[in-house]
Amino acid sequence: MMEPEDEKGSAKKVEEFLQVFKKGAEFTQELLKENERLRYQILQLRQGPHQSPPAPDGSEVAALKKQIEDLERDKQEILDRIKQIQQENHDFANRYVEIESENNNLANLYIASFQLHSTLDFREVLQVIMEIVINLIGAEEFAILLHDEKTNRLQAVSAEGVDKAELPSVGLGEGVIGEVAQTGESYFFANIEDYQEDFSHPMVCIPLKIKDHVIGVIVIYKLLVQKNRFAEVDFELFTLLAGHAATAIFSSKLYSESERKLSTIQGFIELLTK
Repeated sequence: MMEPEDEKGSAKKVEEFLQVFKKGAEFTQELLKENERLRYQILQLRQGPHQSPPAPDGSEVAALKKQIEDLERDKQEILDRIKQIQQENHDFANRYVEIESENNNLANLYIASFQLHSTLDFREVLQVIMEIVINLIGAEEFAILLHDEKTNRLQAVSAEGVDKAELPSVGLGEGVIGEVAQTGESYFFANIEDYQEDFSHPMVCIPLKIKDHVIGVIVIYKLLVQKNRFAEVDFELFTLLAGHAATAIFSSKLYSESERKLSTIQGFIELLTK
């Protein structure tokens, strides 16, 4: 999140911009009045001999013309500067909004990551991952597939918007999903607006990996209606999510297995001691 000092600095810069606008506008008004006065004076000087003031010589007229030209040039410089500052202020405001949005997304991811690592229950971990993909990524139809070391295939363990039973079992290297699981490289469909739903060819496929070891993938088939493209921050979220989700899943599975083994050992000891 933006530090308080940065926010004060931003507010100060905006205030300086506003002061420049105000002074520029006042100075422009003064230049316009002076310009009008000088034009009127030249008009009087150019009128016939019936006017009370004596007719000026050529040097006086030339001097007045030069003064008007200088004022016109100064006015144009001020207007150009105001336009430039307005553009800078507009760019600054847009960038400020982008940074705030990125900070909010990263803060949400931090909270979600904390939730991921706050439980060792496998089902709870899967549920947290599903909520992150919905709320932060904006996916409507997606699934989590994990690698089964016994069969050496990827099996769906959780899904949203689609029937888990309809999702195919995928071997390493088979199609887009198998290729991502084998290489550890993310896949994104070139133009999501042209994507046609295909369970074997998802719109997005993100590997869940711990270092170079892939334990599964997240596949996305459809985004929410209000989301029609991926922003730059989405790709950062995908990367961070993949690492945190993989660690949480791996830890919860180890814990579940150790709990089952411990329960089995305790049951065996109880049988022996009876």
